[in-house]
Amino acid sequence: MISVVIPTYNGAVFLRKVLADLRAQTLQPDEILVVDNGSTDESVSVAEAAGARVLRERTNVGFCRAVNRGMEEAAGDWLVILNNDVMLRPDWLEELVNGATKSGARFATGKILSAQDRERVDGSFDALCLGGCAWRCGSGRLDSAIWDQPRTIQFAPFTAVLLAKSLVQQIGKLDDSFGSYLEDLDFGLRCAIQDERGVYVPTAVAYHHGSATFGRWHRETVLNQSRNQVMLVAKHYPAGWVRGIGWKVLIAQLLWGLVAMRHGAGGSWLRGKYQGIKEFRSRRQTGTQKVLDVLEVSEGEIRSLQQASGFDRYWRAYFWLT
Repeated sequence: MISVVIPTYNGAVFLRKVLADLRAQTLQPDEILVVDNGSTDESVSVAEAAGARVLRERTNVGFCRAVNRGMEEAAGDWLVILNNDVMLRPDWLEELVNGATKSGARFATGKILSAQDRERVDGSFDALCLGGCAWRCGSGRLDSAIWDQPRTIQFAPFTAVLLAKSLVQQIGKLDDSFGSYLEDLDFGLRCAIQDERGVYVPTAVAYHHGSATFGRWHRETVLNQSRNQVMLVAKHYPAGWVRGIGWKVLIAQLLWGLVAMRHGAGGSWLRGKYQGIKEFRSRRQTGTQKVLDVLEVSEGEIRSLQQASGFDRYWRAYFWLT
C-alpha cells in the first residue's frame, strides 16, 4: 500500500497540478493526504475536489510538523513525501518503487528537473560536506549523462521522496526543531549512522518550481537554512570536532554567508547563525566518529561530481581553502 503526503501552504495553483499528476500515474497510490498549514487560498477545496484526505492545521506549523502528521496518519507500507510545487511524469511512482524494491533500499529519490527550464537539473540526491553545508547535487546544471546513473545514496531530498514506513519507525520522524530546511539531511544522517542507504533512480523524473512558498533567497528561507546548518553540527558532530575540523566548519559557513550577502540576504544569514548558536548548548548531543566518516564520503562525492560537471564558485573556494 502506498500513501502520499503533501504539506501545503497557500499553494492551490501548484497543488491542483500535482494532484492531477498523481491521478495519472501508471502505479496509483492508495491514498493521498494533504496537510494544510492554515492556508487562506483554495488549497483545501482543491484537495478535497481531487479526492485527497485533508488534515488541517490552524496555523503554518512548518514543513516538519506537517510531514510528521501526515506520516502518522498514513496507512501505507510505502510513504511518498511531495512538495506541493512538484510535477510528475506518469511513470514516476512506478519507476521509484521498482528501483527501491529491486535494490532492497528503504528510501529512494529520482531526477528532479527545473519546471522553468526542463533541460536543467533542479536536484538529484543531496550531499553534505564536513563543513556542515550541503549541495543538492546537479542543481542548476544542464541535464546530462552524469545524472542518468543509478547509484546508492546517503541523503535524499524530501522534495519528492519514497520511504518505507518501517524505516521511519526505525529512524524516527523528522526533527520538528528544524522547522523547514535541512530536516531531510538530519534524517539522512540518522539513516547513514545506522547503515541505511537509499537509491537514486534517474528514470523517475519530476519537475520542481522551487521555493514556491517564500522564494530561494527570501529572508525566512536564508534564516532557517543558516540556523539549521548550526543545528546539524550541534546535533551530530562528536566531541572534539572543533580541534579536528572546526576550521572547515568556519570556512564553509563564512563562504555560505558571502553567497547570502551577494543575494541581499546577509542580515538573515547573521540572524540565523545567532539563533543557531544560542540554541547550540541546549541542543548539544555527542555524535560518534562514524558521523565524520559518513561526511568524509559525502564530501568526496561533492568533489568528484563538481569536477565532472564544473565547479561552482562556492565549492571551488571551499575545496581550495580546505
